Amino acid sequence: MKHIFNEVHYELTRKIAEGGMGLVYEATQKGIGGFRKVVAIKLIREEYSAIEEFRNNFIGEAKLVADLIHTNIVQTYHLGKIGEQYFMTMEYVTGWNLEEFLDRHVETEQYIPADLAVFIVSRICRGLGYAHRKKDSQGRLLGIVHRDVNTKNIMIAQEGDVKLTDFGIAKALDLMYNKEGDVIAGKDEYLSPEQATGEMADGRSDLYSLGCVMYELLTGRPPFTGDTPVSVAYQHVSAQVTPASQIKPGLDLNIDRLLEVVLAKDPAHRYQDAMAMLAD
Repeated sequence: MKHIFNEVHYELTRKIAEGGMGLVYEATQKGIGGFRKVVAIKLIREEYSAIEEFRNNFIGEAKLVADLIHTNIVQTYHLGKIGEQYFMTMEYVTGWNLEEFLDRHVETEQYIPADLAVFIVSRICRGLGYAHRKKDSQGRLLGIVHRDVNTKNIMIAQEGDVKLTDFGIAKALDLMYNKEGDVIAGKDEYLSPEQATGEMADGRSDLYSLGCVMYELLTGRPPFTGDTPVSVAYQHVSAQVTPASQIKPGLDLNIDRLLEVVLAKDPAHRYQDAMAMLAD
């Protein structure tokens, strides 16, 4: 078999986002004959790229998610390195993340319609269900878990598609800690109880986080908030959720029931897979 090697050129056109782990740019991939394709590039900060444990996890997980090809998942095209920094090239989504979408509704004092919230969550259910069931070429379950389902990692495209991004990032961060000793992986308001207590997370943990997103879409606020990450984590482990219908009167009580199941403290009492949640 012949091998084709060629240089890939990216022109960074603008910074889209910046976080604790790195920066995301809109970029143009350039090829021969004036070929151009808009992509997103996530550039990992040098301090993370320099840590062997992170680097190994990051590369390993990038290999796992390379074959996640689903309409509700932002696709990963390429993993590269420039100098001492790693980067991922991903599908570019023209649109907004759910955090921006929610903020706009809060600013204009509007609720997101319940049927739209349910539609958004149902699309992410489809993406998670596909990823959780993904097998290797030998038919073995890969055990892919997102670990960081939150409003920043869900995109709404201008065309109406809903896509989950950052597969492969969260596992690499799973064992990383910042200087204050707080776990970096997982955003506090969306942590499952098992993540909050440092236990092993599986697909049901992603569903809990998605339940937190759904609750926020319907009510305008996460199920638990607090002054410190520890206080929020404690609530995930032991506090009861106020039914969404008490915050948003007139909400279908079936939605309360769905949220009660998906936000159960014990994973055994939740939906056992994304397709079961999707069916409800």
